[in-house]
Amino acid sequence: MSESKRIRPSGLGRGLNALLGEIAREAPVTPGEASAQGVRVLPIESLSPHPDQPRRHFDDALLDELAGSIAARGLIQPIVVRPHAHGYQIVAGERRWRAAQRAHLHEVPVVVRDFDDAETLEIALVENIQRQDLNAIEEAQAYQRLAGEYGHTQDALAKIVHKSRSHIANLLRLLELPAPVQQHVVEGKLTMGHARALLGARDIEMLADRIIERNLSVRDTERLARDAKPRRDREGDAPRKGPDADIAALERQLADLLGLSVRIAHSDKGGTLTLGYSTLDQLDMVCQRLTGEDI
Repeated sequence: MSESKRIRPSGLGRGLNALLGEIAREAPVTPGEASAQGVRVLPIESLSPHPDQPRRHFDDALLDELAGSIAARGLIQPIVVRPHAHGYQIVAGERRWRAAQRAHLHEVPVVVRDFDDAETLEIALVENIQRQDLNAIEEAQAYQRLAGEYGHTQDALAKIVHKSRSHIANLLRLLELPAPVQQHVVEGKLTMGHARALLGARDIEMLADRIIERNLSVRDTERLARDAKPRRDREGDAPRKGPDADIAALERQLADLLGLSVRIAHSDKGGTLTLGYSTLDQLDMVCQRLTGEDI
């Protein structure tokens, strides 16, 4: 296994304050001077954003609002940076840095830490999730990169961000949607619930445009997408009757819980429960749940 994919024990489960120190309570320091906890003041132009940080979309109106607050009260919470090239790269706090520029600040308080690339992405992800700053696609892309480039399992990711494994799996499935539909989620035109309802439907882009145009609810979207799901019509396959409303609701509930596709075939004599998985991680999660092991 390459060095970049070696799994390291992560301290992120303790939260950002424990990892970085209680920096928010740090007393102000003069430019270029470091405090006991490592807070210092640096020229704002010496900082640069991380090109691969999870957050891509910054709302101009909210940035202006934050800039007004910073102009009136200063930048209370330091920006977390790491040494990079001839300056410093932002690990956490790019939104504050952007707003500080709009507020015409020349210097900003920072905490300098020597993080590697994987730690930098982890911390940026956790900070944005804790602040609820990421849309569903940005969050999913961060999980995908941590899994693909740094070898994190879904179980490890769930522990890092203090969310369920099914939440991670559900978000990663959103990356199966066409790029224009993902962009609608980024722009806030579709919610995560809308996007999840569209998975597996035909003509997804057309359905997404219709949902936005008609301002449909998630429940309406589920009905619309269900009607557009491909039907099994191969020779020898018996056509499946439309699901009972209670059965359909149970399928959705189990899918939400497990992060897997769920199909229930019920009759008076009994039935079958079918779970679909796409990765060995998902299969392992099901086995652990069935055996009662810790996940």
